[in-house]
Amino acid sequence: MDALNSTTLAKIRDEAQENVRTLRQRKPTLDKDSIDMILRDARSHYAWQDKPIPKELLEELYDIVANGATSMNCCPARFFFVTSKEGKDRLATSLKEKNIDKMRAAPVTVIIAYDLEFWHKLPFLFPHEDRRPLFEGKSEYCEKTAFLNGTLQGAYLMIAARALGLDVGAMSGFSNDIVDKEFFSGTTLRSNFLCNLGYADESALFQKLPRFAFDDVCSFL
Repeated sequence: MDALNSTTLAKIRDEAQENVRTLRQRKPTLDKDSIDMILRDARSHYAWQDKPIPKELLEELYDIVANGATSMNCCPARFFFVTSKEGKDRLATSLKEKNIDKMRAAPVTVIIAYDLEFWHKLPFLFPHEDRRPLFEGKSEYCEKTAFLNGTLQGAYLMIAARALGLDVGAMSGFSNDIVDKEFFSGTTLRSNFLCNLGYADESALFQKLPRFAFDDVCSFL
């Protein structure tokens, strides 16, 4: 990007702006059923059909997730799709007992991790200027940025999966330390949370739990 002249850069920006305007004209809002499917009536699932997820669908899922916004386009999340018996056995050692069967039954369990050295890739991800000095030697800032933005990307993954017709079941009932030792030892990666993906067995669902009303948690300042 930094090698482009001002005329070429202006043209690229104009095209990007026009693409957004055109998309908004074609689809100003999602229909009610689409919104219900991805959030309002979406559920966390605990039981799964014995139905695999094609690799191509997981690749499409990532393609959607990769386009979600992050700070300085830093994209610190790393996704590990655990599908093999060996991988599931290794992951099971980190889980609380009540989560093991849920994980084993799901066709895919994603380890959503983040890279503490994400900032090394900023010349590619954010080519407008060199932002690496903001992070170099600042481990606490690197960890905070990676965790916050990696969590955001994990949320994109869940919403995108529902949009593609998959069901999700996020899990925090596990040991991050065990996952990091088992899968990421000697690397700059750290685990965030786990998410089961698949096609749900709805017979295991119970009623949806309450949510706060607008006035309970929202304010105008």
